Amino acid sequence: MKEIKEGEPGNKAFTEECNVILNAVGDAMYAIGGKWKLRIIISIARGNKRFGELQKQIAGISARVLSSELKDLEENGFVIKKVSVGYPVLIEYELTPYSQTLEKVVESLVDWGIQHRAKIKKEFSQDTL
Repeated sequence: MKEIKEGEPGNKAFTEECNVILNAVGDAMYAIGGKWKLRIIISIARGNKRFGELQKQIAGISARVLSSELKDLEENGFVIKKVSVGYPVLIEYELTPYSQTLEKVVESLVDWGIQHRAKIKKEFSQDTL
């Protein structure tokens, strides 16, 4: 992402390109933003398909929040809720093919997260010397 400095041609606070970028990021953050959504998607991708499995795998998420986030993911087309009739009723969550569009996003976040954690650890260890 190129930063335009003061005095350079094209430095406008609200250019059309800036608005397009801000809207696109806003849409993405609405669909997958927050603390839990990508973690839920990753957990389902790794084979955790039932509500209880997801809650165990994702440390710190409450049942109420998990339920709400799953509904949001359904509404945005990332997850399908499958209900098998019988006794007991079996409810499983599956990723839609559309969820595969997040693969590069998740890979980039994983790489950046690993890099960031290493940076913070290094800075912390240097501060304590």
